[in-house]
Amino acid sequence: MGKYGLLGRTLGHSRSPQIHALLGSVPYGLYECEPECVENFLRTTDLDAMNVTIPYKKTVMPHCVKIHGAAERIGSVNTLVRREDGWHGYNTDYDGLCYLLREGGITLQGKKVLILGSGGAGVMARTVAEDLGAREIVTISRSGEDHYDNLQKHADGEIILNTTPVGMYPNNGEAPISLEQFPHCEGVADLIYNPLKTALVLQAEARGIPAVGGLMMLVAQAKAAAEHFMGKALDDALVPAITKKLQGDMQNIVLIGMPGSGKTTVATALGERLGLPVLDSDAEIVQRAGVSIPEIFESEGEDGFRHRETSVLQDLGKQTGVILSTGGGCVVRQENFSPLRQNGIVFWICRDLAFLPTEGRPLSQITKLETMYETRRPLYEHFSHHVIDNNGTLEETLQQILEVLG
Repeated sequence: MGKYGLLGRTLGHSRSPQIHALLGSVPYGLYECEPECVENFLRTTDLDAMNVTIPYKKTVMPHCVKIHGAAERIGSVNTLVRREDGWHGYNTDYDGLCYLLREGGITLQGKKVLILGSGGAGVMARTVAEDLGAREIVTISRSGEDHYDNLQKHADGEIILNTTPVGMYPNNGEAPISLEQFPHCEGVADLIYNPLKTALVLQAEARGIPAVGGLMMLVAQAKAAAEHFMGKALDDALVPAITKKLQGDMQNIVLIGMPGSGKTTVATALGERLGLPVLDSDAEIVQRAGVSIPEIFESEGEDGFRHRETSVLQDLGKQTGVILSTGGGCVVRQENFSPLRQNGIVFWICRDLAFLPTEGRPLSQITKLETMYETRRPLYEHFSHHVIDNNGTLEETLQQILEVLG
């Protein structure tokens, strides 16, 4: 049995140990190291193989007796294997991106490919694009001939690969570009995996463009690394299975629906059933404001309340692995769509209007529920992935949600 790990500078949020445990490449540890200590670490460690992450993917190359495959062309190594003659270097990010594009149904053959970012990941993506037969490859960077201020030169871009950290947690909601500038775009891949769906990916989905985030790439590159570690091929089915497991762990369960439809009750019961923390956006608004929701409406009006609500949803939506119960009117602002969808599977909790209470709900008291529902119904449809009937027992409602979650 070998001994494996990940070498980097800051590794607190790494998912590599979990992934490699599922791949069978264990024991697997995290090894944080300052730049001046890398050489000594490579010389003295008892690891049989390791992954390497930022900022050491180039640093380790001079310490390799041989660099294999695309790693030499890319100019970076993310996997080291100790052999009798010393360290051998590989780049399995290359394998991961190839897998992501293939499984995402994004074809580069004969296409004009725009790569956002000129760092190490951008160079890797360019190598992949070359090998997959892209017709033209343009790297967009903050400086140089092709940059973010002259994107109009490349409005004919067909495939967009984002290798920048723009939109990555905690800066959720940001996007390096607007897809409105690229009317011919037919595929988007974003290497970021937290959030599960970046603002760029959500833009693509809204336009019906095939789009994939980076979680599956993370798993696929780890599988390729584990094969080098253990010297044997692993079942390809491991990648989608592990990706699904990680996605389930990271995914939020978001409940939307009319005021009084039972979202809080369902969320509380679901949290107890699944052992997940439960967040309530209305409760968070009250806590931050220090006054009740009716008082906020009275002093700030609906616009003031909605502004507070959006701020709260932007914060709560960044979390992963939680159940989030929302206010009935959160869907009236389109800017709440991405915060709820980026990590969430969204359930619309439906209950007959005759059963909806109005006490303590300012808008429900001044607006006919039928009128409110007709206005909001298409918005609930737009925001949600699934519709849940909450007219039966609580257990029946929970079972509907659990069936979807699998």
